Amino acid sequence: MTDLPLTPRTRVRRLPHHQVTDRAALYDVLDGALAATLAIVRDGRPVALPVGIGRDGDDVLVHGSSGSDFFRRIAAGTPVCLTVTQLLGLKYARSLFDSSMRYRCAVVHGVASVVPAEEKEDALLVLSEHLMPGRSADVRPMTARELAATLVLRIPLSEASVKDNAGSLVEVDDDGEDRAVWAGELPLHVIAGDPVTSAQTVPGTAIPDSVRRAAARVAATGTA
Repeated sequence: MTDLPLTPRTRVRRLPHHQVTDRAALYDVLDGALAATLAIVRDGRPVALPVGIGRDGDDVLVHGSSGSDFFRRIAAGTPVCLTVTQLLGLKYARSLFDSSMRYRCAVVHGVASVVPAEEKEDALLVLSEHLMPGRSADVRPMTARELAATLVLRIPLSEASVKDNAGSLVEVDDDGEDRAVWAGELPLHVIAGDPVTSAQTVPGTAIPDSVRRAAARVAATGTA
């Protein structure tokens, strides 16, 4: 597995000692996330939207409406920037200037390619399995109309950066400050609540294992 290459767009300049070039670290951040922010420049102005993601090998899959101007521009070759952040805690120093966050983040630059029609259903199943593992076995197959209405894009992971300060627990850079002022960290975790059954569901219908599996994954990783 090759390291992530350093380019003018991926080299971390602020606190560069937190940059990680291990490609496995990039996979770990992406695999622990359910959503990302996808950004382009449209008509001279930046536009960013939240999207669900799923990694497929050395690509990230995203999907949207085939009628969306945003996604159609990406499909036509507009460069993208995709970001994922796992916020792990708030670091309280003895000054606001030194206070910060503990986090892991990934930034991916590239040009997306359109998943061809014959591969679209499989790609959507990869996305579904990441977002809602096992759910495809609970529901009907996708229809031709639904597939036609959905645009699936692959973003290569060939130019990406990872910044990770997750190991700096309760580390505060405030030498010379008054130690009588509390300093430390407020850890942050994502949790899954109890499943809520829709009003239209037949009373007594059991909550499927796929829902419990998703909740268990969140509980195990503390991220979403």
